[in-house]
Amino acid sequence: MNTIKHKHFIINKPYGYLSQFVNNQTKRANKKLLGELHSFPVETMAIGRLDEKSEGLLLLTTDGKMSEFVRSSKVEKEYYTLVDGNITSEAIEKLKNGVEIGFEGIKYTTKPCKAVKLGKTPKFPEREKKIRDERHGPTSWVSITLREGKFRQVRKMTAAVGFPTLRLIRIRIGNIKLGEMKVGKVIEIDNFKEII
Repeated sequence: MNTIKHKHFIINKPYGYLSQFVNNQTKRANKKLLGELHSFPVETMAIGRLDEKSEGLLLLTTDGKMSEFVRSSKVEKEYYTLVDGNITSEAIEKLKNGVEIGFEGIKYTTKPCKAVKLGKTPKFPEREKKIRDERHGPTSWVSITLREGKFRQVRKMTAAVGFPTLRLIRIRIGNIKLGEMKVGKVIEIDNFKEII
C-alpha cells in the first residue's frame, strides 16, 4: 500500500493577499491569492488564515490531519500587533484575562492568553500600503499569544480594550518562527510535526 507523500510549506504572507487559492466570489476577482507566490500542488490548503490585511507566518499543507493538529489548542500562535495609542497596563491585563468580542453574530469571551507590551519597536520591512504615522498620535506594539483562532480575533480583542490594530503580523506557530524570512518567501519542508 502506497502512503501519500504530503507537501508542507512555510510562507511569509504579504499584506493584501487572501489566504486562499481560488476566488469563489466574483466581487473578489481582482484580489491577490497565495498561488501567485509559488507553484503549489492542487490539494494545498492554508492552515488557519490570516485576513487580507494581516501579514506574517502562514503554514500550508496537503495533509488535512496536519492542518487539524496545527489549528488545535495544542499549538500556540504568537502575533505582534501595532495598536493605535499607547496601550495601558490595564488594557494588557484585560487581554490576558479574556475579553468579549462578537463572533458570527453572538458574543464570545476569549480564553486567557499571554499579552505583553513590547519595550521596543520590532524590525519589520515597511508595508506596501503605508500605515498612518506619528503625527496622528502615539502607537505601541503588543505581543499576543493564543491557543485559539476565531475570525479576526486579535483585531477584535485590541479594539475591545480601546486600542484598535493598525498592523498585525503573526511571528510564531508552535516552534516555527518567522525570523528574518523575506516577505512573500516560500519554504518547502518535509514535516511540520518534527519542528512544531
